[in-house]
Amino acid sequence: MYPTPAQQVALLEQCRHARHVWNLALEQWSMWTRDRRPTPGYVEQCRQLTEARAAFGWLRSGSQTVQQQALRDFARAVKNFYGGSHRRPTWRKAGQHEAFRIVGSQASRIVKLNRSWAKALVPKVGWVRFRLSRTAPDAKSYRITRNRSGHWHIAFAVIPAPIPAPGSGEVVGVDRGVSVSAALSTGELLVCPVPSKRVRARIKLLQRRLSRCRRGSNRRRRVKAAIAKLHARSANRRKDWLEKTSTDLPRRFDLIRVEDLRIASMTKRSKPKPDAQRPGSFFPNRRRAKAGLNRSILANGWGELVRRLQDKAPGRVERVNPAYTSRTCSVCGHCSPENRESQAVFRCVACGHHANADVNAAINIAAGRAVSARRETPVRVSPKREPQLSASA
Repeated sequence: MYPTPAQQVALLEQCRHARHVWNLALEQWSMWTRDRRPTPGYVEQCRQLTEARAAFGWLRSGSQTVQQQALRDFARAVKNFYGGSHRRPTWRKAGQHEAFRIVGSQASRIVKLNRSWAKALVPKVGWVRFRLSRTAPDAKSYRITRNRSGHWHIAFAVIPAPIPAPGSGEVVGVDRGVSVSAALSTGELLVCPVPSKRVRARIKLLQRRLSRCRRGSNRRRRVKAAIAKLHARSANRRKDWLEKTSTDLPRRFDLIRVEDLRIASMTKRSKPKPDAQRPGSFFPNRRRAKAGLNRSILANGWGELVRRLQDKAPGRVERVNPAYTSRTCSVCGHCSPENRESQAVFRCVACGHHANADVNAAINIAAGRAVSARRETPVRVSPKREPQLSASA
């Protein structure tokens, strides 16, 4: 979106009102205990909102439609939380959660100006122009957001049709990694764009400059905006790659198999290891290396890639147990830690098969459950006890 300076001030005011109403509803819901009465619902909160608008002029100057929609969205968030499909609603902070939603007849007031431009009617703001990235759909609601770099966006709530399967019967395995974002069983290596060395050095310089700025100063605000602009550019490149990859794979293959990874658990911080001999001291836990690995995993978009694949190709994405997929030979099925010479080289010690380690793992993922069925698991024998043969043997 490209609002005028006066419209930007009005849009930020609408975001502030929606955020304030959301946080008040969250505060009421968080104060509930078992010995108290139920917290107010959406109908009661709307009545309280009417009284608050009559008492406070700054709240009355905003759109009642935006404020009531914030209460409706919070009620839906609480219902989804109790249903187990979403996380617990959290607080909305200024500068991070600048957004509001419009639902109803006002959401359909979209006028197309030409092939590239259109305008939307925002309550208490007026007509705001925006650039069309695609044809404007006939949506019943839209959401206006402002990211940390100061860019405004409008998104329409439309459920797109799933990508049809090609009907060729081909199955592809996707192995996600750090150096190679996605390795396909066909031998293709897909790499997500990451910030260059020059951009990383620029971010590091700006972060040092930010640490020397006085809190609340204009200089600190400008430095934060410059850092946010660089991060937003990197996020846009990553999102563009994820969208293109998650669209290309369902168009080419009927079934997509990925590793069933718990990314939230994999990207947790290293727990401190206290030293019992020295109170107040801790053992080394390699937290710096773990933090770097976490950043690499999140920068490659492991979870977002699978989520978008499931959205675009529902029912055609299968999760496979990742155990032993990187150690098992895709030709003979021999499983051994010595097969993995390095992070990128795989050489089977049984048959001598040589291939890229990520591609070999992707082939095993494409095989699915056949990998665990054919792998040879060595029997571990305790050194103190000899294996006893049964009578039938």
